[in-house]
Amino acid sequence: MTVLVDADTRVVVQGITGHQGTVHTRQMKLFGSNVVAGTTPGKGGSTVEGVPVFDSVEEAVDRTSANASCIFVPAPYARDAFIEAVDAGIRLAVIVTEHIPFHDMLSMYHYGRERGARIIGPNCPGIAAPGKSKVGIIPNVVFRPGRVGVVSRSGTLTYEIVSGLKEHGLGQSTCLGLGGDPVVGTSFVDALPLFEADPETDIVVLVGEIGGTAEEDAAEEIRRNFTKPVVAYVAGRSAPPGKRMGHAGAIIARGRGTAESKLSALKGAGAEIARFPYEIPDMVATRLARLGRR
Repeated sequence: MTVLVDADTRVVVQGITGHQGTVHTRQMKLFGSNVVAGTTPGKGGSTVEGVPVFDSVEEAVDRTSANASCIFVPAPYARDAFIEAVDAGIRLAVIVTEHIPFHDMLSMYHYGRERGARIIGPNCPGIAAPGKSKVGIIPNVVFRPGRVGVVSRSGTLTYEIVSGLKEHGLGQSTCLGLGGDPVVGTSFVDALPLFEADPETDIVVLVGEIGGTAEEDAAEEIRRNFTKPVVAYVAGRSAPPGKRMGHAGAIIARGRGTAESKLSALKGAGAEIARFPYEIPDMVATRLARLGRR
């Protein structure tokens, strides 16, 4: 068992014939993902990286039993692509696309929730379970299988921290990149119960950033319901007051959303706080040693 993806995940890539779709289909296959189909309207019958291309997600699901989608469709068409996937029976959609209009994402969020479909993203690197499956664009080389869960709002920080864990001999159970837009399909509060329930995860690294209240909300979830150790890092401690930085979701308002408020909340919930990313592997190793695990 891992979080959301495993060896049985069958991926359809929407927008597979575009440059990004093609490149990352190749990388997902090299990772070991079971990419069974791609879609681009009008290009059905062709192949990309040995993967059959269909004109619609409905046809792809009917022919290949795909159960997860990775969406590389341009922002103006991402909403329609997601709705098409959900209507075809897909229940996990990783939306890599950035710059999706705010109101489009709001409607996608509610459409998916009403139909039992989970969104990862948008504007995210995706999800990976080393040795099992990857849906998204996280670099293959940073991973090794293990028992550390990683959940993050930042793509590049995810890569840096996972790579640091690997260099210290620490493997990952699942790495989940949530995305940094104001509205995302899966939040820290949604993700933490999945790691809590995963017997292959012993500890979680939570990577946040300034803006929004996702980390404060996560702290409350940790305090109330999460029993596993958490090591947390929040980017943006040195951001100038009142300065907007980073992702669209990096908006500070009424004293919440600052690095200080997030770190205070997470520390108060029992998380260990890293001041810099390079501190995380040693902190994780120390906590796992206390648990008698490595």
